[in-house]
Amino acid sequence: MFTKPFNQISKTDISIAGGKGASLGEMTNAGFPVPEGFVVLVSAFDKFLEETDLGVEILAQLSKVNFKDINSVDRASNVIRDLICDAKIPKEIEKEIIKSFLDLKSQTSTPKRKFLVSVRSSATAEDSSIASWAGELESYLNISFEDLLEKIKKCWASLFTPRALFYAFEKKIIKTSRLGKIRAMTCKDLKKYHPVSVAVVVQRMIQSEISGICFTVHPVTKNRNQMVIEAGYGLGEAIVGGKITPDTYIVEKLKAQNLKVKFSIIDKNISRQEMMIVKKGKETKEVKVPQSKQEKQKLSDKQILNLAQICQKIENHYRIPQDIEFAIEKRKTYILQSRPITSL
Repeated sequence: MFTKPFNQISKTDISIAGGKGASLGEMTNAGFPVPEGFVVLVSAFDKFLEETDLGVEILAQLSKVNFKDINSVDRASNVIRDLICDAKIPKEIEKEIIKSFLDLKSQTSTPKRKFLVSVRSSATAEDSSIASWAGELESYLNISFEDLLEKIKKCWASLFTPRALFYAFEKKIIKTSRLGKIRAMTCKDLKKYHPVSVAVVVQRMIQSEISGICFTVHPVTKNRNQMVIEAGYGLGEAIVGGKITPDTYIVEKLKAQNLKVKFSIIDKNISRQEMMIVKKGKETKEVKVPQSKQEKQKLSDKQILNLAQICQKIENHYRIPQDIEFAIEKRKTYILQSRPITSL
């Protein structure tokens, strides 16, 4: 009822698994190298709100918001997020999440190794025609079993951060004109006035030596015969968060006579990288890149071309240009996410 492994999810399941969860399920079933995981479905969040009566309280707070006043948005956001984080997850949902975690651990770890996961929000409106929610909600890395339930609640709560609320208001997703007219609120009313919900992706943590992003079409020139790969040392949050300047490689797609695509690296911009994000002890930290590696090319030419082939296959599968996150651990390439390039 409340969780599903990736292999039971497809791209048609955005309404129950969110954009990120549906994409990971689709790619898993298509045979792409996606780390194992499961999704805490939207139904879990809905049940949580219903059993705790939080849906009514959230709606009451939203009805007071003046989106022209930053302080008003901050106040409502703080109250709502505290309510979610302080409430207890119903036992039946907690049991199912724990079982899914233990099933995942049994597939992928050894008894000697501490099993860690990433916990990421997956909005139901993510990468849809309504709007792209990429980057609006929270993600947590290197999470142990002991912290799993707390981080899931924080992902749920991130649907109501000031940034996410402003985004929903700007995109006209929140029905603000009607919020003030509600008289008798029920939990089900929340979806009428704030129709975006959130699932949570729980995925085996990849301790990447190198990570990055691939755009299967040049995002600036919009040249469909070129793809752009950005790469840096450590976990991908350094690039996504704009904390480093990654290497940039431009790869040209060459059509051969047999209609297969061949790839040629036509440009490289190697950036000096002094800091990277890695797991250190029990925490995810910023550490210094060894001096000998700071000015080196992050991906070898062979790795660039191998990654280009994988990403082209993903684009072919979806039939539209993709924005793909990748990670390389112990020389193996993993795909962490793929979404449409919304700027084209």
